[in-house]
Amino acid sequence: MIKSRGMGRAYLQKGSPKIFDQLEMKVPYPRGHRVELAKGGKGEMPARNKKNFRPTKSGAGMTQAGVKAYRRLNPGSKLKTAVTGKVKPGSKAAKRRKSFCARSAGQMRQFPKAAKDPNSRLRQARRRWKC
Repeated sequence: MIKSRGMGRAYLQKGSPKIFDQLEMKVPYPRGHRVELAKGGKGEMPARNKKNFRPTKSGAGMTQAGVKAYRRLNPGSKLKTAVTGKVKPGSKAAKRRKSFCARSAGQMRQFPKAAKDPNSRLRQARRRWKC
């Protein structure tokens, strides 16, 4: 549990030495507000079903419903669906696409087996993002 002391810092209770800077976390908790940390430090994922995750053949990745479910489980999340349409050069969407393509290109180098298979989730996702 985190115990907040003012707006600048939040301290773990029971004498823990860890200090969290709330301004870096961008969590504006009021004075004395208590918050539980997520288990393991990572957010929870929604159920792995057809509603939340797109099948490989239709481009892999999460559906809009899946993103909503994830954001419900992880308040404050900025997760968004894939950029699939036409975008203006230099727009936020274009920058997200460029960033995803760069990250997934690294995955292609890391997993050459998936890179060679045109039906792998990685290749299908890159096709959907128009990389």
